[in-house]
Amino acid sequence: MSRKRKNGNHDNNIQTNTKQTNKELKPKTNGQHDYIRAMVESAITICTGPAGTGKTACAVGLACDHLVRDKVQNIVITHPVVESGSRGLGYLPGPMDEKIHPYLVPVFDEMHIYLGKVRKDLFMQNGTIRIVPLEFMRGYNFHQSFIILDEAQNATLNQIKMFLTRIGRGSTVVMTGDIEQSDLRNEEIGLKTCIDKLKNTRGVSIIELTNADIIRNGIIARILEKL
Repeated sequence: MSRKRKNGNHDNNIQTNTKQTNKELKPKTNGQHDYIRAMVESAITICTGPAGTGKTACAVGLACDHLVRDKVQNIVITHPVVESGSRGLGYLPGPMDEKIHPYLVPVFDEMHIYLGKVRKDLFMQNGTIRIVPLEFMRGYNFHQSFIILDEAQNATLNQIKMFLTRIGRGSTVVMTGDIEQSDLRNEEIGLKTCIDKLKNTRGVSIIELTNADIIRNGIIARILEKL
């Protein structure tokens, strides 16, 4: 299932009923409409696109909705850890799960919106929401979970293969990323290869958001066009 959309009015009929969350998840563009529907209908959804298109926001919103409505028992968040500057990961304090915390601030911000800080913190304390570094996922099995791999453009193909084989019974997986902003230097961008190889695979949806779906600030689309 692979979709590209054109800009225009989106269909508000595809919404998730999030009466138990602090905010109702609604698509703001045609692309987000297709993206949300793909996540609802597919076991695996791969969403690419530029910054500001809501790739992470929609995934986190739907994950929170599924959790509070008992469609899943857990939310699992993971993120590849790649050095994008001159400073290594060693300068960050704490164990690996704490080292990746700064990378996941956008995810936590979205969870605050949908769950509220108190409920989000409680879910994290009791293990309902789990943060698992991608590099340490081998050996895990996640059943009845909504699993999000954020910034997947920084994962190698082997890491993505390992990640996808963690899927357990009743789980939904979403991978998000912007292939144009990969921090991988000399290694193959696994997300791009994964998209090429998984096209037309039953149970897998591939959604490509574009500049037309940017909702964060209109100037972002103009900047990206110039750069």
